[in-house]
Amino acid sequence: MDLKEFFERYPRAAIGFSGGVDSAFLLYAGKKYGADIRPYFIKTAFQPDFELQDALKLTKELGIKLTVIEHDILEEPHVAENPADRCYYCKSALFGVLKRRAIQDGYQILLDGTNASDDAGDRPGMRAIKELKVLSPLRECGLTKAEIRRLSKEAGLFTWEKPSYACLATRVPTGEVLTEELLFKIEKSETVLVSLGFSDFRIRLFHETARIQLPEKQFPLLLQKREELLKALKPYYDVILLDLDPRQPEPEEL
Repeated sequence: MDLKEFFERYPRAAIGFSGGVDSAFLLYAGKKYGADIRPYFIKTAFQPDFELQDALKLTKELGIKLTVIEHDILEEPHVAENPADRCYYCKSALFGVLKRRAIQDGYQILLDGTNASDDAGDRPGMRAIKELKVLSPLRECGLTKAEIRRLSKEAGLFTWEKPSYACLATRVPTGEVLTEELLFKIEKSETVLVSLGFSDFRIRLFHETARIQLPEKQFPLLLQKREELLKALKPYYDVILLDLDPRQPEPEEL
């Protein structure tokens, strides 16, 4: 089955939309094949503002209205406590909210952007999606991340080269309680790195220590920007470290 056949079978559907590579291409394909497809973006403390702005930009370019739902994910005890299976509780809560709203709006079918490169395994987020009967067209049609990027580039979508992005909660060690203040610090400090020219990086936390993970090719830039970076991050962290193991690309966490 290809995406054309999928949308012929499911011509009316809602999509959990993040503004990332996968969900952007899925939304584009739905429109291309004539489906009534409606994107929903759930804004929580786990998503930095640039994700919402990218989602708004992409939907505007496609001429599709984006529905934004605000949700306090930290009110979910099993999420805020940050256990090893946090993603299960998070995805269950968010897609539960999305599903209720979509049904209210007249959409019975719910889609997500999981692709064929994602290792389903026993990942907690995947388990939650299956339990809620969310469909993953990109995965069902055998489309890998590399293929989605290529097709997105051919389609003229600006998201084709967007780095994979895991939510802000993945920066915090398992078992450390998640708070709005903690997530705010992460978002602001990562915004600083972007403004200094860094990309595809992570800031990992442990108590008041920030560990910066960079691709190896960006190490020289860090040395050039060292003083500027320290000055900008000191208000947020007592100790700032560089991980000497280069950061490797990783899929969005599910």
